[in-house]
Amino acid sequence: MANNAIAPAVAAPETGPDRNDGEGNGHSVPILLQYWDILWRRRLIILGALGLSLLAGAIATGMATPIYTAVTKIEISREQARVTNVEGLESERAGQAQEFYATQYELLRSRTLAERVVRKLGLARSNEFFALYGVDADAGGSTAAKVGLSPTEAKAREQRAVALIQANVDIEPVRGSALATIAYSSPDPAWSSRIVNAWASEFIQNSLDRRFASTAEARAFLEKRLQDLRLRLDQSESELVDYAVSRNIITLKEAKGEGGVTQIVQTLTGADLEALNRELAGATVDRVKAEANAAVLLRRGDNMQSVDNAAIGRLRERRAQLNGELAALLVTFERDYPPAQALQQQIEAIDQSIRNEQSRFSNAASTELEAARKRENDLRAKVSKLVSALTSEERSGIQYRILQREVDTNRQLYDALLQRYKEIGVAGVGANNIAVVDPAVPPNAPSSPNLLINLILSMIAGLGLAGALVLILENVDQGIRDPAVVEQKLGVPLLGVIPETSTDEPLDDVVDPKSFISEAYVTVLSNLAFSTDHGVPRLFMLTSTGQAEGKSTSALALAAGLARSGKSVIVVDADMRIPTIDKRIDKRGTDGLSNYLAGDDNLDAMIHTLDFGNLRVLPSGPIPPSAPDLLGGERMGMLVGELLKRFDHVVIDAPPILGLADATLIARNVEGVVFIAEAERGAIRAISDAVGRLRTAKARVFGLVLTKYSANRLGYGYSYGAAYSYNYGAKGRGESGSDDRPAGPFRND
Repeated sequence: MANNAIAPAVAAPETGPDRNDGEGNGHSVPILLQYWDILWRRRLIILGALGLSLLAGAIATGMATPIYTAVTKIEISREQARVTNVEGLESERAGQAQEFYATQYELLRSRTLAERVVRKLGLARSNEFFALYGVDADAGGSTAAKVGLSPTEAKAREQRAVALIQANVDIEPVRGSALATIAYSSPDPAWSSRIVNAWASEFIQNSLDRRFASTAEARAFLEKRLQDLRLRLDQSESELVDYAVSRNIITLKEAKGEGGVTQIVQTLTGADLEALNRELAGATVDRVKAEANAAVLLRRGDNMQSVDNAAIGRLRERRAQLNGELAALLVTFERDYPPAQALQQQIEAIDQSIRNEQSRFSNAASTELEAARKRENDLRAKVSKLVSALTSEERSGIQYRILQREVDTNRQLYDALLQRYKEIGVAGVGANNIAVVDPAVPPNAPSSPNLLINLILSMIAGLGLAGALVLILENVDQGIRDPAVVEQKLGVPLLGVIPETSTDEPLDDVVDPKSFISEAYVTVLSNLAFSTDHGVPRLFMLTSTGQAEGKSTSALALAAGLARSGKSVIVVDADMRIPTIDKRIDKRGTDGLSNYLAGDDNLDAMIHTLDFGNLRVLPSGPIPPSAPDLLGGERMGMLVGELLKRFDHVVIDAPPILGLADATLIARNVEGVVFIAEAERGAIRAISDAVGRLRTAKARVFGLVLTKYSANRLGYGYSYGAAYSYNYGAKGRGESGSDDRPAGPFRND
């Protein structure tokens, strides 16, 4: 018969998270309990991942090669003590920047430093070094010692050696200090200490080299400038000398003026002029004196000159003496007295001598005057000539001073640059700001592998692996674990949640009205009663996504619940492919649904009575060649119409929906569909597709029943007790877990 227009459900299920529990107390599930549920459900995966990780860590530790780590400690000072007072090119505060130490640590890790260490220790040619790490030094060639290496081979080996030591060195600053540790790890303790000590020493040397290299460009520039200035200075000096020679400028005395410029104090011409000028002044004095003497002689006779003439004075003294003697004789004797005459003759002779001397002196004064005048005139002529020469020299001195200033300027520039060049040459000389505090010694014990650390790391890795697996499984496994998501993700009401049980036959709990299973199905019937305007639908079918989800058990349980209320109920096993109810009532192969649909009208012979109130069962009958052909015919509608005349309720156990057309064909003849889904089994996407197929077939879905649910897991508050832990049995043996044993309370008559 066709679907009836049935009112939608108006009541929500009574159980499930975020809803009322069995006692009517509403609550939500704490997030920690949800996480605990995930951990508990996946405990085997988590423990397995941890176990495998710990086992792998222990095996890796046992098989690992012992590694020895040598450590040296260095001090990196921000200020360096200068041996010289020469200031370098860099500012004194250059090392005080915050990035100073970060720069030093990166320099310690630099490839350039690694290359210096490789070259210093000759690691590129050491096969022993490559053998420590099990590396083929020649990348496919033999590691045996060679007589010689080509430049290409040497370069390739050097690059491999650099990569190896860079991968095994570790730089670690000591917090809160200017210290840093350099650690190197290798399978050989001697090699470790040797390399790490070489690393520290090469870092110190590299620091010094960089300090000198920082002035290399400046030195090269200054050298070029000094060479140019030297040429210019030589050229300017040559031009100055050539000009002085051509102009006969001979400098006797020079002095440094302002700005270091050379000034001429005295030249040879000037010195000659100065000397001649002094001589001219003396000659003029002598000439004036000679003229004065000559004038006195002419004007006063010989008096003035006699005084000044010693010879005349002596003669006059002698004459006076003789005159005295003569006067004394004349007092006694006459003039003709011979002694008197002799004295008179002597006096006359002296007078003659005086006259002769005066005459000579007068001639000498004239001669002296002439000589003085001639000398003065000669000197004056020479002075005039030197004045002309000096004047010409002064004119030439202008160009000379220009050339001299150019020479001085070039010399000053050359001296300044030379001084700066010398300063730069010694600017890097200072006490190094890097010192080794503790040199490395060969370690006595290996630093790795460390069993405890490896196990801890393995545990962490195992936890990470377990977390990843759990995350993947939780996202891949999209089965319904939380009843609250049914309406949210499927868009159908949740009719009820059926707990799982540990009993072999769940129908044994169904017949007991006080059992948790029975109460759960009563809840389903109560919610189902709100789905139509006439209570529980008279004709409905149960289907599921796949096999063994509790569909047949739920059909019998719902039918038993209706029969318990005094209704006449028949259960139709419409799964003609893998019949389940037939097994439960031990009627496999007997006449049933397939016979009626094939044309057999003996319906009474096909209906079997169960020892449970007014409950009847119509088995599926023999398995037909094509179940869809039978279900798609008119006799399916005739069957349900006839059954509704005889019974108050007809419950159809339909086949699973995915992959089969049977369920959609049956759905056309019922009021609606109750969808059965096993908790945590079928993917939500598959369930949604199945519900979508039913709706496409114009079937009404009353709601979903969640079966085999472990309510205690998340603490959802179901008051069903510990009896919830039952199992529906192996999937391949039907839902009851038994192949041939009839259900106890559902035995046929």
